[in-house]
Amino acid sequence: MATVLERVRDITAEKLSVEADEVKPESSFTEDLNADSLDVVELIMAIEEEFGSDDTPLEISDEDAEEIKTVNDAVEYIKGRGITD
Repeated sequence: MATVLERVRDITAEKLSVEADEVKPESSFTEDLNADSLDVVELIMAIEEEFGSDDTPLEISDEDAEEIKTVNDAVEYIKGRGITD
């Protein structure tokens, strides 16, 4: 199974129409990957869908979403919710 980082990388590449190898842990969604605010919202929703389930949904609050600026921020947030590789 793919790691949390690999899954976030793949979601990011798909949603932002970039190559997966361009998505690094330190990549900023807005500065490095050219995401606009709507892209970021769609990305957060895709992460919630990927890592949540019917039994344990992942809901990222607006306040938390504002703090998720890089790929690694997203990975650390997800791992902080008990989701592991």
